[in-house]
Amino acid sequence: MSQEIYAASVPVLDHYLARLAGMVDRTAGREQMLAARLVPDMFSAAQQVATAAGFALRIACPLAGRAVPPAQDHGLDRIGLGRRIVDARQGLAALRPEDFAGAAERRIRHRAGFAELDQTGAEFLHLFGMPNFLFHVSMAFAVLRQQGLEIGKADFDGLHDYPHGFRF
Repeated sequence: MSQEIYAASVPVLDHYLARLAGMVDRTAGREQMLAARLVPDMFSAAQQVATAAGFALRIACPLAGRAVPPAQDHGLDRIGLGRRIVDARQGLAALRPEDFAGAAERRIRHRAGFAELDQTGAEFLHLFGMPNFLFHVSMAFAVLRQQGLEIGKADFDGLHDYPHGFRF
């Protein structure tokens, strides 16, 4: 089961961090986009990116039985966000499938906002971790798209292919 939990987490997190890095890079010269929000009480695009980068290790490390390393504050500008993503991807790259032995059954106690949760590793990954990670990636995408960054579904997942001009 360790292979399955590893395969469902580390490569997926790394893939979407790479997609997010590409979107952040495309804000060069238009970094004001990173300060934008969909609505006033939501995180800015920059904070969504930073949260997603942090979430990647907040998910993978407990599944691997490791402590989550403290995040480096690189700032919330384009360069700083790029560094956060690099840090997260390097942290993921240090994890091996064998580190995830027993991960599906391992109890993971954590907070979700003010809620105290106690979940199996499988529940933690599938019901909490991955949905929250993808939420923050999606919100960053939505804000940047709303601000006029020319991105679409193909930029989000790196798998779709559409004719030039289609941004679904």
